[in-house]
Amino acid sequence: MRAAIVTRYGSPDVVTVGEAPKPAPAADEALIRVHAASVNRTDCGELRGHPFFMRLFTGLRRPRRTILGLDVAGEVEALGDAVTALSVGDRVFGLCPSRSNGAQADYVCVPAATVATMPAGLRFDEAVLCEGALYANAVLERIGVRPGLDIMIYGASGAIGSAMVQLAKAAGARVTAVVAKERLELVRSLGADCVVDYTAGDFTLIGETFDAVVDAVGKTSFFRCRKLLKAGAVFAATDLGPGAQNLALVIWSTIARSNRVVIPTPRRLAGFAASLKRLMEAGQFRAVVDRKYPLAAIADAYRYVETGQKVGIVVIDVARSDEETGPIVLTPGPASARSSG
Repeated sequence: MRAAIVTRYGSPDVVTVGEAPKPAPAADEALIRVHAASVNRTDCGELRGHPFFMRLFTGLRRPRRTILGLDVAGEVEALGDAVTALSVGDRVFGLCPSRSNGAQADYVCVPAATVATMPAGLRFDEAVLCEGALYANAVLERIGVRPGLDIMIYGASGAIGSAMVQLAKAAGARVTAVVAKERLELVRSLGADCVVDYTAGDFTLIGETFDAVVDAVGKTSFFRCRKLLKAGAVFAATDLGPGAQNLALVIWSTIARSNRVVIPTPRRLAGFAASLKRLMEAGQFRAVVDRKYPLAAIADAYRYVETGQKVGIVVIDVARSDEETGPIVLTPGPASARSSG
């Protein structure tokens, strides 16, 4: 099968598309013929082995797995003997555990519990939406999302941020979304109650305070945002921050027992896709897709994600012809696709 292969840590230049053995499912797994995958911040961090301590989990000198990719959408081709909840031919979406090879290939094996059948009418490229939602959900669970919670989300148009807006609204929270001017209508369409253009001035001077402030893109800090926090409120980060300051603040707040700064991490994959399916079928959750690349151009997808400018999800259209090398750029929201390549 074709696969995006990574045999050493490095820049997107180390990603090569070549041949790899087709996997066979274990007793509790499904073999999926991949139609769509994604490239995200998590994949980029694993590609570079950054931050360095993560190599304790991904491989000290070289990556333990040679095919990356957390999000998957495709068709079930075969099932392990213990799998009863799925059938061959089912259209499914979900997550690939990080301990085994991922979805940036023609085929992948995943535990059946980490995927769900796709909602009727959903395209494969609209179904690779679990990774951002997984991290967003971990944050919301940690801050205790509930009806009436007043939350600010900085970077609300990325994969994590756009998912968090929708999940928070589905839970009944009041959401203030901070984005660039050109993304204001997008986050409004996702349900944000209030939108703030950070390019128009200092977003911390809006004259409001919140029960929680979330940095969904790793581009602000607790010290900048603390004036926005109510007494006892929480600043939640989705990465270590500049100079790993967020990690230091988490340690400090734990010692001080204030729990003022947190970096929540996902705890479960099993059943998560099924929970998103219920929200999608209720009209409370959808994918925000920035652009699509064929598998042959996956290195370019990594380069684009590393610019930090993506909106929502960058899709790898695995079923697309290798002869089509340029990205298809999409206008997030209800607009149509346009070709840029």
